Amino acid sequence: MIVKLTVQVKLLPTPEQAAALEATLHACNEAATWASGVAFARDVKRNFALRKHVYGEIRQRWGLGAQAAQHVIKKTCDAYAALTANLRAGNLGRPGSQRYRRATGKPIAFRPRGAQPYDDRMLSWQIGERRVSIWTVTGRVKDVAFTASPEQSATLALYRRGESDLVYRDGMWFLLATCEVPEAGPNPGPDGFLGIDLGIVNIATTSDGEIMAGRRLNRTRVRERALRTKLQKKNTPSARRRLNKRRRKEARRARDINHKIAMHVVAEAERTGRGIALEDLTGIRERVRLRKPQRATLHSWAFAQLGAFIAYKARRAGVPVVHVDPAYTSRTCAECGHTDRANRVSQAWFACRSCGFVDHADRNGSRNICARAEELWRRGAQSTAPEPTARPRGWDRTQAQYHSQWRPLCKPAALATGS
Repeated sequence: MIVKLTVQVKLLPTPEQAAALEATLHACNEAATWASGVAFARDVKRNFALRKHVYGEIRQRWGLGAQAAQHVIKKTCDAYAALTANLRAGNLGRPGSQRYRRATGKPIAFRPRGAQPYDDRMLSWQIGERRVSIWTVTGRVKDVAFTASPEQSATLALYRRGESDLVYRDGMWFLLATCEVPEAGPNPGPDGFLGIDLGIVNIATTSDGEIMAGRRLNRTRVRERALRTKLQKKNTPSARRRLNKRRRKEARRARDINHKIAMHVVAEAERTGRGIALEDLTGIRERVRLRKPQRATLHSWAFAQLGAFIAYKARRAGVPVVHVDPAYTSRTCAECGHTDRANRVSQAWFACRSCGFVDHADRNGSRNICARAEELWRRGAQSTAPEPTARPRGWDRTQAQYHSQWRPLCKPAALATGS
């Protein structure tokens, strides 16, 4: 079994090299937009069928190489496949709605600097020298420097497979390389489970009583939200630029914290020989009813992203993961099992009305999650960690691909029940 990971490295091109890369993205995306129009007009949205109509024109008009032209066509077909999946899933509204008509009434357009896939015929790596040789519309550009940590370099050298995406973002150039890392053998007999309770005030609390990313992080989130509201009210071009910049900064911060929490949880479970117990919180955002001040807090953290990080890191380490029913975990006493709404004295404290047991509410909930996972495992349940998914090839090429492939992985979808 393997785990597919995406390693992102930053390119350090010279001005001449950067100009060649930018010209390449412009040409490829302009060709993809034209091919998208042909596919829409002729209703031909499969790779080999569309290739008959556009391949020769793409090569002649934009001067793309054979491999680049094929990747442009495949990128176009991938975009329409993603759009179709979104429509079937209802992510773009009901049939006949304005949003649905807007999504289906015109060809997909590609951004001038949208990502472009490269295979090994178009891109070669010299990992030891931290250089790449990459195809462009102006010819092969050699000795493009990149920077990477020692861990990233080792992963690239050992496990890089398949295609890489050239990405331009925030004035910087990146390569996103897919790596197939072998996962450790699963632990068939874990010595108990480490329960994880996800919540609003405390992002994660373990059954060992460790609280991660609590009030200090929330103060930062409140401050960022207040600044975002202020900039939205101002609504000037400068304010919109700052909003976009801060949005990306907040996303990077959340991703970094989620990675750190996931690494810590998996390392602790691996060290102690335990599995990991998580709540199955699919659809919690649609079920939970909150007051207006709490809604922004609920929707401002990528809880599903945290769950996905824990899942793939656990698979890589051979740690079993079990998802349990979250019902009443915050109202049930971890000592005697008595369930009562009045047991939850406040957001922070739990006091059992039957046995008098008092504990931190999130720790009590995580102990209940742990107990349910152990019971499921005794009944023969296996690890329910989903298959880890590498970042989709087209994750930032078009809005349609973003919504269907990448956004569901990051959609905030988990809160501790009753928090």
